[in-house]
Amino acid sequence: MASSESKFPFGPELGFWAASFFILLAASGCSKEQAAPAPRVAAIPVTVSKVTQRAMPVQLTAIGNVGGYTVSVEAQVAGELLEVHFKEGDFVHKGQLLFTIDPRPYEAALARTQATLMRDKAIAANGRGQAQRISKLLTDGVVSPSDADSSTSAAAAAEATVAADEAELKTAQLNLEYCTIYSPMDGRTGAVLVKPGNLVKIADVPIVVIKRLSPIPVDLTVPQEYLPAITKHLAARPLRVEAIVPNSSGPPEVGKLVFVENAVDATTGTIRLRALFENSSNALWPGLYVNTVMTLAEESNATVIPSQAITAGQQGSLVYVVQADGTVAARAVVSSRSVGGQAVIDKGLQPGETVVTDGQVRLVPGARVQIKDN
Repeated sequence: MASSESKFPFGPELGFWAASFFILLAASGCSKEQAAPAPRVAAIPVTVSKVTQRAMPVQLTAIGNVGGYTVSVEAQVAGELLEVHFKEGDFVHKGQLLFTIDPRPYEAALARTQATLMRDKAIAANGRGQAQRISKLLTDGVVSPSDADSSTSAAAAAEATVAADEAELKTAQLNLEYCTIYSPMDGRTGAVLVKPGNLVKIADVPIVVIKRLSPIPVDLTVPQEYLPAITKHLAARPLRVEAIVPNSSGPPEVGKLVFVENAVDATTGTIRLRALFENSSNALWPGLYVNTVMTLAEESNATVIPSQAITAGQQGSLVYVVQADGTVAARAVVSSRSVGGQAVIDKGLQPGETVVTDGQVRLVPGARVQIKDN
């Protein structure tokens, strides 16, 4: 009995009730944990937009390369370059004085040719008079026919010498004129390759290169499958082409399509086109690569959504459509083009539906959304 009392100092009945109390307390705690309500999932805030119908242009985009009409200014006479009448990089106009070559040797040559011409004209005049006199004497029987023939030939030779002198005179005058070089067109000058004091040679190296900036061509290539549409619309009216300079905040340059190559490149399967731009702001520069947009036609009732509504999924492009119960469903779409931040939808949406334009990254099909004010 002594050992039994040491195990239960308060009596066996009290130990039984204490154990029962702890068991009930543990069971009550487990019941409370199982009965706790599940937390409510919060709606995800999103921005939405309606699917609309509107007129949208049918456009073709391509990378273009700015060309340019180039003239290499070369000397037509040899001599010392005396003066440059413009600064490198200046815009020059047609007929503007560019260079002066030392004219003194050509002035002397012109004076010598003029003197020779005057002398030979005097000789020719004397020869004509002599031939006339001998011809009269031949009629009177004073001179022989051979003497008359000789005088006539000498007079003709003198006339030919005068004609040659006159040609030499024109050449000398041209050479003197070539000592002053004028711009053959409007354009922008490059670096002057021959500096004053150096000798220039005829058709040696260009003294300067001038590039025309207005009008200026832009060459672009497009896949061959677009050729029928281009030729069809080009036959009806001129096709508008916009050139956008990368990283430029200014408006695009507007031109028109002026040339379609007469053959498709068999290596690349592309066709070369050329558009012409007035380039009034001088934004287009020879050699520059630009983004071009060519407008072919206008689609009157296109289905349109903001471009940012389209996301990339495993099966292609998709959008999240807001349903009547406030949840979203993923919808696969096909978009043919995007114009001015608006995507044209060919398949997958109907006008009047609501699509998510911002907040898609947190969405899954069936998620509940809260529409924010734009």
